[in-house]
Amino acid sequence: MVFWVFGYGSLVWNPGFEFDEKIVGYIKDYKRVFDLACIDHRGTPENPARTLTLEQEEGAICWGAAYCVRGTPERETTAMEYLEHRECEYDQKTLVNFYKEESSLEPALTGVIVFTSTPDKEVNKYYLGPAPLNDMARQIATAAGPYGNNRDYIFMLEKALFNIGHEEEMVIELANEVRKVLDLLENGISRENKLLGAAPHVVLKSHISSLELQLLPEAIATDS
Repeated sequence: MVFWVFGYGSLVWNPGFEFDEKIVGYIKDYKRVFDLACIDHRGTPENPARTLTLEQEEGAICWGAAYCVRGTPERETTAMEYLEHRECEYDQKTLVNFYKEESSLEPALTGVIVFTSTPDKEVNKYYLGPAPLNDMARQIATAAGPYGNNRDYIFMLEKALFNIGHEEEMVIELANEVRKVLDLLENGISRENKLLGAAPHVVLKSHISSLELQLLPEAIATDS
C-alpha cells in the first residue's frame, strides 16, 4: 500500500504524521490564496483566522512538499484519518500530478492527494473569498485561537518556502503587510499607555466581520 499527499501550507513545515519519503516540488494550474476561515485552531467563530487553500489558475504553479506513506493498510488508514481530522475545513480531496524541478514536462508522481476547498460561500461555510490586502493583513494580525495566532501561520509559511528555496511574492507581500499592521497596533497601544500612565491589558480584535460558524468537534493541536 502507498499513497502520496501534497502539502502547500502548514504541512510543508509540520506534517505531523509518520511518512516514509518527502520530495520538494510543485503542482501546476493551482495557486495559494488566503481565502479559507479557521475557527478552531488559529481563530474563533467571532474572529476567524485566514488560512490557505488553492485556487485554480491556468499556468500557475504552487511549490510545496509531497509526502509518501508506505506499508500496511493500517499505516495508510492512520495517516489519512489524521489528515482528514486536521484538514477538516477543506471539503475536497483532489488528485493531481506532482512535478520536480529537474523534470518539469513529465510528472514525477501522479495521483497525489491534495486537500482543497470549494470556492463558494453557499456550498462551503469556511470559504471567505478574496479581500483587499490591508483587510486580510489586519485579520491575520489580530486573529488567534486555542492553539496559536494567525500571524505565526503566515510567518512560518514564509520561512518554510524560503527553506525549500521557493519563496512566493504573494506570501512575502502579505507577511510584510501583517508586520506593518502589527507595528501600527503596537505603536498605538504604546502611545495610549503613555497617555494613561499605565499599561492596561489590551485585547486586539479584528475589524473583519465575524462568521456564522460553529466550532468543530475535538479540535487537535496542529498547524492547520
